[in-house]
Amino acid sequence: MQIEPSPLQDFCVADFNGTVRVNGFACLDPKQVTTDHFLFRGIHILGNTSNPLGSFVNRLTVFQIPGLNTLGISTVRVDYAPGGVVPPHQHPRASEILTVLEGTVFVGFVTSDPENRFISKTLHKRHVFVFPFGLVHFQQNVGQGNAVTMAFLSSQNLGVIAIANTVFGSKPAFNDQLLATAFRVDKSTIHQLQLHKIKILVWL
Repeated sequence: MQIEPSPLQDFCVADFNGTVRVNGFACLDPKQVTTDHFLFRGIHILGNTSNPLGSFVNRLTVFQIPGLNTLGISTVRVDYAPGGVVPPHQHPRASEILTVLEGTVFVGFVTSDPENRFISKTLHKRHVFVFPFGLVHFQQNVGQGNAVTMAFLSSQNLGVIAIANTVFGSKPAFNDQLLATAFRVDKSTIHQLQLHKIKILVWL
């Protein structure tokens, strides 16, 4: 599936101050483009995993590398403490290919209704796994030590829809009765989930 249109010029560095509204960002004047628009330093730096999820996600999208604009690619480094997770989420604009640089990582995704098939695998160093476009997926460090993964995605602005954040952290909030009925629990359980979600936001 091709998400981004074919480029019509050498590059289109994102102009974040542009007033033109397009599906993406307008192009910066090529005369103002510098090497730094295509550069990111620091992907080698260990992320801080001292948070409730035990993981740190370093996304390199068009916002970090303006030269990615219109190119249809981006990359992500994730650091995991033992037991650390990247919770179930989806990318509305990208497929993803992930490789394990260090450690042992359990990964998986769920197919769409009505099958809802759970496809998962425990990955070791140098293993590669693909998450199809738009499907809910996750990662979890199941090894004894820290883990590191790198992923490459088919959009310069992939988007992230974290399932827990979406359902329990929306603004304004979902109706309690709607959520209680959907998850087949009582309202007090919904309140606890919403409270827990707020605590995670504070930590992160």
